[in-house]
Amino acid sequence: MPRKARMLIEGEPAVYHVMSRTALDGFVIGDAEKDYLLQLIKHLSSVYFAEILTFCIMGNHFHIVVRMHPGTGYSDEQIKERFIRYYGDKKNLTAGQIPMFREKWSKLSEFMKEIKQCFSRYYNKLHKRRGFFWADRYKSVIVEDGDTLINCLAYVELNPVRAGIVDRPDEYRWNGLGWHAQTGNRDRFLSVDFGPQDYKETDISERLARYREFVYEAGAVESIKGRKRERDKGFKPTIVDRMRAHTRYFTDSGIIGSREFVRRLWNRLRADEDNPDKAPVGISGIPGMYSLKRLSENI
Repeated sequence: MPRKARMLIEGEPAVYHVMSRTALDGFVIGDAEKDYLLQLIKHLSSVYFAEILTFCIMGNHFHIVVRMHPGTGYSDEQIKERFIRYYGDKKNLTAGQIPMFREKWSKLSEFMKEIKQCFSRYYNKLHKRRGFFWADRYKSVIVEDGDTLINCLAYVELNPVRAGIVDRPDEYRWNGLGWHAQTGNRDRFLSVDFGPQDYKETDISERLARYREFVYEAGAVESIKGRKRERDKGFKPTIVDRMRAHTRYFTDSGIIGSREFVRRLWNRLRADEDNPDKAPVGISGIPGMYSLKRLSENI
């Protein structure tokens, strides 16, 4: 049976949460491999029209939250600059090639393909092995900007906390908050657009402080002052439960956002012809957030 086409938005900026897992057993992505994968993502995002919002590299998988931009927003001169950044002086760019690169560098599938293939070659050479490294296709979820986006970002940041590797997300070297805390966002690698409109009206330092506070609050992580806020959750999951669990809504939902956002995008994409009348599904614990699919709970 042929694979169903991936849901992708063409011709306008769109945010995706993407995740890919290794096919090998155990936690085979060590510190050196994590450093290489991070630098690879950093380099390729400076070539592709990819705005990295956050990331997290774990021992057997990685996450990226990325806003892909259409190539129409880039001039021929900018295409030439990115071509030189990628190829150096090894090749010459012809005028006829510019439209091809403008299209290629706007595609999420090409961006992810290059990350995974480059890393596989590096890993196999490093470990003197042959064969595949990644398991199947990467997963992708279309994420609505605003409150949905910041919740998605928090979920990704909290991966090392959920795994028990660190107590606080910014203590981890290979995620977004760790990059901000430990490098000062060197080379402006990461976007500081965390979603909510009111964040955008503040300066970068205040925006980052508010984002960090949101992640800590969402994950019930102890603050630097040692305080932890507890909630009476009753019999239903809360946002804390969602962020502290490996909930599938952030990785398998197809589209995630407000009811109208999910409905509008599904009507536009209609990727599942067997079930064209899907209705948005509310996500327990996160008011106002809906998914394209009803998924099994894992909390």
